[in-house]
Amino acid sequence: MVVAAGSGVRLGAGVPKALREVGGRALVAHAVSRLVAGGCTHVVVVARPELFAAFATALADCPVPWACAPGGAERQDSVANGLAEAVRLAPRAQVVLVHDAARPFVPAAVVARVVERVRGGAAAVVPTIRVSDTIRVADPTDGAHVDRSRLRAVQTPQGFDLPTLIRAHAHIRRTGLPVTDDATACEAIGIPVALVDGDREAFKVTDPFDLLVAEALWSRTGER
Repeated sequence: MVVAAGSGVRLGAGVPKALREVGGRALVAHAVSRLVAGGCTHVVVVARPELFAAFATALADCPVPWACAPGGAERQDSVANGLAEAVRLAPRAQVVLVHDAARPFVPAAVVARVVERVRGGAAAVVPTIRVSDTIRVADPTDGAHVDRSRLRAVQTPQGFDLPTLIRAHAHIRRTGLPVTDDATACEAIGIPVALVDGDREAFKVTDPFDLLVAEALWSRTGER
């Protein structure tokens, strides 16, 4: 599942972030290509309904069965809608990945690593990278230093046993618990989260500077 329902206003240009192009190709198309290369056999893109046609154009060359699902008011609503479509599109699926369209260049090896860990028995898996900056608490009077050796930055795709993620989303919908990612939803029902190595190339495109980095990365790899 590729979540692409955000407006991406910080990126500017009046175009939804997922449809911004790098190397003549929409970010969402880059993201889908990487997921497929990593082993995904079906794709659900969660987007605003009025943009379904634009996403169909961007994904015209998608090599696997795919469909759009409507975005919701909050990210967790969008993922819930995507899960319902995923069950319809691939009723025998056992593993589901949830990926941000804003991470267009996640290496296929990271995708495969997440899938393998879920198939190996972990119900919730996230790729992470080490924190390289010095970290301090955001307090104007006591900005204490934080030991970064035990900290990790979380990336996507996050991988799950499909029934577990469905159960987790039913729980947060029932309780009204706000979550920022799907691994946190699983933690809310007592599921431990396993970590695998991510990659710096799986960075998130958020602002114009990130877009410049994405263009430089694409130019270096020459991906088409």
